[in-house]
Amino acid sequence: MDTIEELNEELVEFFDRFASWETSVIQSSPLTVSEAHAIEIIGHYGRMKMKDLAEHLGVTTGTTTVTVDRLEKGGYARRTPSEKDRRSYIIELTPRGEEAFLDHHRHHLHLAGEIASALNEVETEVFISALKKINRLM
Repeated sequence: MDTIEELNEELVEFFDRFASWETSVIQSSPLTVSEAHAIEIIGHYGRMKMKDLAEHLGVTTGTTTVTVDRLEKGGYARRTPSEKDRRSYIIELTPRGEEAFLDHHRHHLHLAGEIASALNEVETEVFISALKKINRLM
């Protein structure tokens, strides 16, 4: 098996396992995966334009609007008109959204800790460096 084929197999397995893990975490909450991802982005970066949230999520603004509509309806986020551009909206988490962010983020930190525990310090640093390079490509 050549290197690219092996990389492909490992990536597919990792993605499947990660998606399964994330689904199991989400099942314990009333949120969908897309809602949890939106909350995670807003929780990390703070209030932002809908357009910026869509870019972070890698989806269209239309898809983001549907997600934010559901977050607003559930009391997790609020949308306010931008003071600088009345055509755009700013999305921010409510206290309930902050709580959901902290809960979901704790799960992510736990998983990161499990991954780091399987690696030594140098391997962890190399893994982080490789992920940063990959993330810049995408």
